[in-house]
Parts: sequence; structure tokens; C-alpha cells
Amino acid sequence: MDNRNELGGTFDTESVLYDKMRPGYVEGLYQTIFDYINIDENSRVIEVGSGTGQATGPVLKKGCELTAVEYGENLSRILKEKFGSYERFSAITSRFEDLELEENAYDLIFSATAFHWIPEETGYPKVFSLLKPGGAFARFANRPHNSKRDPDLAHEIDALYDFYYNDYYDIMPGTKKRFTEDKANEIAMIPSKYGFTDMQYHLFYRERVFDADEYIKLLGTYSDHIAIAEPIRNEFFAKIAKAINEHGGSITISDTLDLELARKPL
Repeated sequence: MDNRNELGGTFDTESVLYDKMRPGYVEGLYQTIFDYINIDENSRVIEVGSGTGQATGPVLKKGCELTAVEYGENLSRILKEKFGSYERFSAITSRFEDLELEENAYDLIFSATAFHWIPEETGYPKVFSLLKPGGAFARFANRPHNSKRDPDLAHEIDALYDFYYNDYYDIMPGTKKRFTEDKANEIAMIPSKYGFTDMQYHLFYRERVFDADEYIKLLGTYSDHIAIAEPIRNEFFAKIAKAINEHGGSITISDTLDLELARKPL
């Protein structure tokens, strides 16, 4: 049975590694948000699922009042250490869905590679209730995928995933697909069911290069990988590292970053 959606709490067990290895987001993504909704020193903002602040800084630097909501205690601690010098920053250690906040009070609510952990029928109505009329919701994520620059390496790693990951989670081989524009459009339209208007989506792209050790550290921050039984995970990771080293010592990851925007009507 594929139970990967139950794994949100595992991030907190690797908080330091998470902070070191998880990437931020591209400048163009933030500029698109700020073109959609003006954020300045008069704005009140909530970040949902802040992690250790991979997406926090560029919004906080607009001078707004920013409340970061993060469920993981260790992640939250690092988040507070990183941004505690900002007078208008606060962090709350809680599940977003459990937290009571002022309604009709916020100009922007955003969530970076986190909102999928919240049930749709809970998350969107809550965001809607907290936003001011005219306020915006920005949901975005990083979707990494092995580059096809080295097809032999990609094929070998795909085979390892079939043997270790897909078998562990009882997933049919070959069912994992690259993130597509159609999927971004599908996500972008979800808010329309909950009263939002002016839905948009935008896609951004980049590549990142890792040596074998760096890549294994990155994989060690993914909840579904952390949850694999340790003996299996160690063997899985060791064989990925071996494959990378046998194919030149580095791996290129192609990222698709999707941004979905929606607005609460005036």
C-alpha cells in the first residue's frame, strides 16, 4: 500500500541536514508573487509549513509582518534562529489546520512545498477565511527529477528505484511521471472550488549538480526516503552513490518549480 502521504513528520528527524541541503526558490517566482499582490511594510503575511525557512527570506525582506507556521519542533527552532533578528517575524510551532488565527486579516498566505500535507477540504477554506478580501494565496513547490543528460545513469537509478523504493511502497514500476504543465493547471484550479478567483499558474526551471555524497545527503531529507527501513535505505543509497561514481562522479537534477496563485474576492 502506498502510504507516503502519512510521512510529513519525518522531516523533523533530519532538521539540520534539511536546512543544509534543501534548496530555495528562484527570484522570478517571488517577483511573480509580488506582481500579483503588493507586499510592503503594511502587509500581514502567513507562511504555511516553513521548514527551516527555504522560502521565508525574500518575503520577509519586503518589510511585512510575517507569521511562520511550522509543525516540526526542530525545524521551528532553526527557523527562529535564522530569522529571529527581524522584529516583525514570529514563528509558531503548530499544525496550520490546528491553529486559531485572526480571520479576514492577512494580505498574503503562501506555502512552499508543504501545502500538499494538508487535506484540501481543510486547507483551502482555512486560507480563504484568514485572507482579507482581495488577499492572495500562493502555493509553490520544487519538483526535482533526474536529468536525462546521462541516460545510462538515469536508467540505472530508475532500476534501483524500481527494486528498492517502488517495491517497498508497493508502487507499480514506471508510474512516476515528470511534473507537467497540465498538473500545474490542475492544482491552480483547485481554489475555485472554495470561493477563490483569478487563478494562475507559472512554471520555472533550473538545474542543480551534486556529487555522490551530496546527492545522498539530499535524498536523506525526503520524508518517503527517510521512512524506508534503515537496512534497505542504506543499501539503496549506497548503490545510488556507486552508480553516480561509476558515471563520472556527479548527477544533474532538473527542477520544475510550479507556482499557483489565487485571490479572495473583494
